Amino acid sequence: MFISELKIGDKIAKLPIIQGGMGIGVSLSKLAAAVANAGGIGIISGAQPGFKEPDFRTNNETANLRGLEKEIRKARSLAPTGIIGVNFLASVTNYSDMVKLAVKEKVDLIISGAGLPKNLPSFVQGTSTKIAPIVSSSKAATTITKLWLKKYDYLPDAIIVEGPKAGGHLGFSFEELKNNMPKLNDIIKDVVQAMKDFEIKYNKKIPIIAAGGIYDGQDMAEALNSGAAGIQMSTRFVATEECDAHENFKQAYIDSTDEDIDLIVSPVGMPGRAIRNKFVESVEAANEKIKFCYRCLRGCNPATAPYCITEALIASVEGDIENGLVFVGSNGSKVNKITKVKDVMQQIIEEAQNYLKKEN
Repeated sequence: MFISELKIGDKIAKLPIIQGGMGIGVSLSKLAAAVANAGGIGIISGAQPGFKEPDFRTNNETANLRGLEKEIRKARSLAPTGIIGVNFLASVTNYSDMVKLAVKEKVDLIISGAGLPKNLPSFVQGTSTKIAPIVSSSKAATTITKLWLKKYDYLPDAIIVEGPKAGGHLGFSFEELKNNMPKLNDIIKDVVQAMKDFEIKYNKKIPIIAAGGIYDGQDMAEALNSGAAGIQMSTRFVATEECDAHENFKQAYIDSTDEDIDLIVSPVGMPGRAIRNKFVESVEAANEKIKFCYRCLRGCNPATAPYCITEALIASVEGDIENGLVFVGSNGSKVNKITKVKDVMQQIIEEAQNYLKKEN
């Protein structure tokens, strides 16, 4: 089996690898540009991208718009011919303004999850920007596809299928994650099957992208064999020279063991996967208090939320890995050294090709 290019509409990536969005501040212009230059699709995190701006606390929404604009333009300057996208949480309060800015800056792709991005097509119709929702089931894929068709006569340009082994926020219940974990490749097969009727009826290919726990070439090959057109990886890109996070953050991945990676509840009630540290233990002991609220997430009540996710993520990405939240995929403990983006991608492709050759 030959590993094909990844085509999302008229956007063609030489390698079918998307670098997942990691926020706050883990995947910004430097990492996204490196992935794009290596032939993949680089993704800037749209989660609080203005955290370095001086007025971030006092003028949060404007600071984020300014920060996002800077990161998109930096990525473009570093990878002028590469494919650059942005990942947005559908649950952020300034979602519309952030998406509009990304489209205005002519990003190639917008990926959106943490809730169904119901109105996303309204921002991109008539533009060159492509859009892809993140789903965790064929039911969710069908629901968002039907909704976009009914409201906007718009099919997804691609669909990211994120399995239960991902880092960050997860689209599964704690029960599923602990006792009845679905298999990513089974979900991929279901989504591919669910999209076939839409593809035939509307004569449009909807590439399915496998995400969540993809670590090596065998994972990639198995996803491709299940019907995926490409993969999305995040964890594997953290311990790279080009990753935008602090060196301490990268080292936390390298130093982690399987026992260090556990589930944690986010302020909006969703499960997340993170590295156990002093902060996680403090959350579990109910010792964390919200001292300042950014009003960044719909559904987050500062009076009852266990902690401020913005403050926790900024602390870790800036190097305080004991007093911050370090999101990580389930395979994070396999990371054992700092490498370069292009080397990671080349290794993945070579491993996948070798695995596929053995099968044939």
